[in-house]
Amino acid sequence: MTMKIADTRGKFLTIEGTEGVGKSTNIAYIQSYLTSQGIEVLTTREPGGTPLAEDIRELLLQNRDEKMDETAELLLVFAARAQHLQTVILPALERGQWVLCDRFTDATYAYQGGGRGLDLALIEMLEQRIQGDIRPDLTLLLDIDVTIGLERAGRRGELDRFEHEHVAFFEKVRHAYLARAATFPERYGVVDASQSLEQVQLQVRDHLAHFLQ
Repeated sequence: MTMKIADTRGKFLTIEGTEGVGKSTNIAYIQSYLTSQGIEVLTTREPGGTPLAEDIRELLLQNRDEKMDETAELLLVFAARAQHLQTVILPALERGQWVLCDRFTDATYAYQGGGRGLDLALIEMLEQRIQGDIRPDLTLLLDIDVTIGLERAGRRGELDRFEHEHVAFFEKVRHAYLARAATFPERYGVVDASQSLEQVQLQVRDHLAHFLQ
């Protein structure tokens, strides 16, 4: 499958990070900042973003007695992504609207590739089949020490299936994210999320201002 969008398309921005990095707060800040610059922004999330994809999200996050097979998890992620792309992301970009997405395929490389240890070639094959040429124009990685992030996440309430993983799992996820950022520096902006909210948002704004230029 080859999916291409005209040059007049909107921009595709993604926010990535492990648990407790403050994605929701910073996504709201990014949307507000872009709106102040006269840019129409659609905010969405993965897995999810459509009614069907949200149902798949529930399957992925729900705590259950039956252990989910790792390949089944990967395929569910891409099933939700296929629906999300065709129903929400691509139509918005084709309209010239900017899309701001809470996680995308970099999260798959980090969680299923890094954390689960699944074959990266399989992820690459699914990425190409589902997405074609579609990749984010800018990815902001909110990076934090795993222990601090998990402590923050624990204060939010009941943990989902991923949040119950051990620290070693999230260390692998973080390492995979940082490796992705080093591999694709032209589209990645790394933000130190351990600082105060004001300092974090200053970093975010700097990355956005540079991108807008």
